[in-house]
Amino acid sequence: MDVYLPILLLTVGFILLIKGADFLVNGASSFAKRFHVSDLAIGLTVVAMGTSAPELVVNIISGADGALDDVVFGNIIGSNIFNLFLILGISSVIYPLTVQRNALWKEIPYSLFITVIFFILVNDVFFFEKANNELTVSDAAILFVMFFIFLLYIFLNLKRHPEEIDGEDIVIFSSTKTAVMVVLGIAGLVFGGQMIIKNAVILASAWGMSKELIGLTILAAGTSLPELATSAVAAFQKKSDLAVGNIIGSNVFNLLLVVGSTVLVNGALSFNSLMNVDLGFVMVGTILLFIFMFTLNKYKLDRAEGFVYLMFFVVYNCYIFNVGGFRG
Repeated sequence: MDVYLPILLLTVGFILLIKGADFLVNGASSFAKRFHVSDLAIGLTVVAMGTSAPELVVNIISGADGALDDVVFGNIIGSNIFNLFLILGISSVIYPLTVQRNALWKEIPYSLFITVIFFILVNDVFFFEKANNELTVSDAAILFVMFFIFLLYIFLNLKRHPEEIDGEDIVIFSSTKTAVMVVLGIAGLVFGGQMIIKNAVILASAWGMSKELIGLTILAAGTSLPELATSAVAAFQKKSDLAVGNIIGSNVFNLLLVVGSTVLVNGALSFNSLMNVDLGFVMVGTILLFIFMFTLNKYKLDRAEGFVYLMFFVVYNCYIFNVGGFRG
């Protein structure tokens, strides 16, 4: 099989991804400053929604096939683990991330809260003594209610003034240029991410990987590439609020909006209880973020703590390949 074209397209995908992240970060920062909105609020909404678009598209497509329920849950849970441990780890190693007090006491705990609720909703056998574990349309309605509560909270706090953080001055573009940059940035992330996933799957197939392993590893990691690119670029530009807000917001969007939309479009999804371990990793990662705000430098995710996140990510991958290898 000729692998040169997939390699070329893979390279183009990465270029689109990185440039899209650069456009989105700069456009979102300009929007925040122009309308006196905090970077954190923009990161939790506009940026998070843009970087969660690949998960939404992939999950709705995957959810159309009932046999791919594990892929749907694996993609979302795996993406959230990827976001917390790998992306926050890499971003804080690039540049220590300052976290606002408001995010520490409200947004981060809410992210943990929805993960616990999600855990309860998908474990019908244990909590509700039902015959099977599944996420139903009524469960999806609960997820949507929590999502709208989150959005309402963010919009009610749009104008809150972010704390002073280290970083370079933000360039404020015209309203038109700002909007174009945000739209092009999201488009670059979505199309670049999809090009990377598609051609990585082609290459992996050519090199003998099974489709199951491809779907449960490359898919989860691939749909998180926009978050990685965006948060890494934000960290390079010392825009901590965008980097942290992107991750917290993306995890909230994934569990509430993406999974809820998948259920509404395709019907109830069966949940494999073996994935409770993966959900446990999401909870641990969120709790660690809260704890790290009181160790070393207060309200800051330092490089040493970023390395701890990366070590946890290595441990998790050792687990899924050696114990639960069919999952991703």
